[in-house]
Parts: sequence; C-alpha cells; structure tokens
Amino acid sequence: MTSRELTGLLTRSDDDDAMRDTASSWLWRIGFGAISWPWLLASLSGGRQSEKQALLAELDLPDDALPHLGSWKADVGFLRHIAREISSLRPAHVVELGAGASSLIAARALALHGGGKLHSFDQHGDFVTATRQWLSDNGMDVDIRHAPLTTRSTDWPGRWYSLTDLPDRIDMIIIDGPPWSVHPLVRGAADGLFTRLAPNGVILLDDGARPGERLVARRWRRRWPDIDFRLMRDGTKRTLIGRKRDARSPVANDNEAGHLRRRALRIAMATALIASGWIARGELGPLSAPAHAESFVDEAVDSHRTGLLRQAMASQLENTMLDPIEITRSTGITLPTLPAGWILKDVQLYPTTDSPAVALSLISDHGEQITLFADRTDTLADAHPLLAKRASETVAYWENGDAAFAVAGQVAPERALELAAAVARSQRGNL
Repeated sequence: MTSRELTGLLTRSDDDDAMRDTASSWLWRIGFGAISWPWLLASLSGGRQSEKQALLAELDLPDDALPHLGSWKADVGFLRHIAREISSLRPAHVVELGAGASSLIAARALALHGGGKLHSFDQHGDFVTATRQWLSDNGMDVDIRHAPLTTRSTDWPGRWYSLTDLPDRIDMIIIDGPPWSVHPLVRGAADGLFTRLAPNGVILLDDGARPGERLVARRWRRRWPDIDFRLMRDGTKRTLIGRKRDARSPVANDNEAGHLRRRALRIAMATALIASGWIARGELGPLSAPAHAESFVDEAVDSHRTGLLRQAMASQLENTMLDPIEITRSTGITLPTLPAGWILKDVQLYPTTDSPAVALSLISDHGEQITLFADRTDTLADAHPLLAKRASETVAYWENGDAAFAVAGQVAPERALELAAAVARSQRGNL
C-alpha cells in the first residue's frame, strides 16, 4: 500500500482484522519479523531524491507529484520498473494489487504509452477514496476499487483480496500488497491471476529481496515454468520481474534424440567439473540452464558476438583501458581479477533490459576468443556452475555477490567450465 501522505513504521490499524488468524500464522509473522528487519529498515528509504525527480520528469509530472516515498510505500526503483515496462509493453489491461504511488505512475505511463486501462485494488476503503481523489487532482481517471481481505487462497496462507470484474486477459500485474503483516507469503496468492496473463505479459512484485518474497519467487518458478522470473537488484527493496513466454515461439526439442544429446552433454559437464575442481569442493549443482536464466544467457552470447564484430571492423576502435574501481562505482559490478596469461582485447558497457552490464573481450591462455560478461541480475546459479548452449557458443555462468558472471565462446562445454573455474577462483579463493 502506498500514498502521497507520510506513513508510519507499522501497518495501518485496520489491518487487524486480517491479522486475526491461526497460531501458525502468528508464528510465521514473528519468525519472519525476526529475520526480515534489515529489509524492513531498508524499506524506510524510498530512494534518492534525484532519481525520483528524474522519473517525474520522464513522465512529465509535477515535482511534488510524489512528495513522500519509503516506509510501506513503493520505492523509486519499483516505480521506475513500472514506467519502463509500460513504455515497452504498451499493455491494454494492467491489474494492480495495492494502490497508491504505483497507481499514479502506472496511470501516467499508460496515458503516455498506448492509453491502456489500470484496474487497481486496495483493502482500505478510505484509502481508495483518497487515492482516487489524488489521481483525479493529477488529471487521471483510474478504475480503483475497494477489495477487502475477506477471501482465502487454497494454495497460499493469509487472507486475500476480494477481487471482482477482472479483465479476462491481463497484460501486466503489479503486486504491492497485501502487507507482509497479513502473512509473509501472502503475496504468493497473486498467482491466481497468472492464467489470465497474456503471452509476453509482465509481473512486477515489490519487496523482492525480503525472505518471504524470495520463497514466493522460488515456488512461482517451479509452478509456472512458462514465466521467466528475474530479481532486479536496483532500488532499495528490489523488484521481481516475471515475463510470460509466447507459446508460439520455438521450443526445445524433447524427442528421444534431444534427450540423448542432453545426456551426453551432462556427462561431458560432469567430467569437466571433476577436472576443474568444482565437485571436489562439493559445489556441483544443476547442470542445465533454468528457464529464468534464458535472457542472461542470450545477453552473454550477444555481447560475445558483438565483441567479435567490433574487433573485425576497422572503424570500431577497441578499448583496453580497464578501471575496475570505476566500473564498480558506476555499475555496482565488482569484476574479478583476470587469470594469468589472459589478454584483454576490449571492454564495453553492454545495455541490458534493466541495468548496464559489462562485457570483456578476452584471449585465453590457450588462444581462445571468449567474453566475460557480468550483470547485476538473478539466475539462481549461486556459486554452482551452469551451462547453456546457443548455436556454436557455449556459456558457463555462476553468481558471486550481487552479480552474475558468464564465460561465453565457441568452446567445448568442459572447456567453458574450466575457463569459468579459472575466473571464479580469483573471486572465491582456490576451488
């Protein structure tokens, strides 16, 4: 829930009815409250004033259109994702759970980009009235309705919105409620709307870094394999973005020959893992790219191909000036030390959907042309190496800290893992 007014640290008192629940639910709240306090404290900041003013200028809104952010409100990072996704997708129908500042941004972005309709719901009747008037003061007519927490999901704990008159086809779902005090996992019930999500439709979940929302995201990934989820690490509270794949797009071949190829690949990968020391450290994880990492893998391969193209063009000059401190300061990405014998051919910032990535074009100690690609994104790889294949390129990728890293090139799977292990060694010590 968000508004233009200041809010306190605690949720509104009229949430009490929703909090009258079982002892088990209370234990969940107490337990998650004890471990979630760092994220709750971080949520008190709504983001930098300069970023808020830039967003308002981008949407041609008055400087005082969002006078107060932070506490239980959406932060600038989440609002920026709403505006950018609407600009890119141009949705016809947007459903919002938890009204307020996000309603203003979504309504304005829709007016600027395609004129779609916002259907907004909130559990507080007086808040709905006040927010409707606020939006009207800013020249926006939004379908915002009172939806008390009087229903329950069969799959998720806590009380849920009483939703009515939903569009049959939804292009975007914005999830900024109910508050975690109802139940740490309550927002998981939003997946009751996912069957209405149109191909290429988008889901935006606020507070994506909180432990409860991370558990929700993990379960969503298992339950909805046709939706790619990524945790975006900008903003004070992080945003989980889901994109539904178009069923008309080509899919992987699942016939017997495909299974045999994958089995052979897994054997080659296991052999390479043993050789590179991953298994010896007990770090063998999943050996195939999960669906939600597809965009990261594609970006790594695209950056590799672009780097090779640049090096082949006389008019494009390579940049070999690498300043890791400046890159960290500008992008938040901490680059590893390059292994001995590797030669840097080019370093470029690479634009991705939500944040700038870094692409280093390299020559390995064995003379292979490879790319080290780094982005602040979420792949669930953690420290475990994962492999993916794109045409003639192989990608080995892993996570370290707030960033994901990939080694891409026209190399065998086992060699890709060896190269990845060499890079990761400088990040995490001997493997």
